[in-house]
Amino acid sequence: MENKETFCYTYSANQQEEIKKIREKYVPKETDKMEQLRRLDRSVTQKGTAISLAAGIVGAILLGIGMCCTMVWADRFFVPGIIVGIIGIAVLSASYPIYNYIIKKEREKIAPEIIRLTDELMK
Repeated sequence: MENKETFCYTYSANQQEEIKKIREKYVPKETDKMEQLRRLDRSVTQKGTAISLAAGIVGAILLGIGMCCTMVWADRFFVPGIIVGIIGIAVLSASYPIYNYIIKKEREKIAPEIIRLTDELMK
């Protein structure tokens, strides 16, 4: 006589974790106040970083063009190369003060919301 009553159970921790990760993508997210506070704090520096990085890149390119003009085409473009290089140095050196200015303005704009959230979290 055969015993056909069997129980088969398989469990895989990796598979369960994968299922949870997939499920989290589709479940509506709750707005956690701490996560909202972190996101607001990050948003302050993102705009300043992007703009100052762009200014630094443009300044470095202008400086490179000016150096190229003075070294490669020195017979024709020496003086314009110096002028373009100086403009590049000015833009490059202005990128950090631009960053500080934007950070200051963004912090002033977002400060009431940050203070409200921190007051709620500290209670």
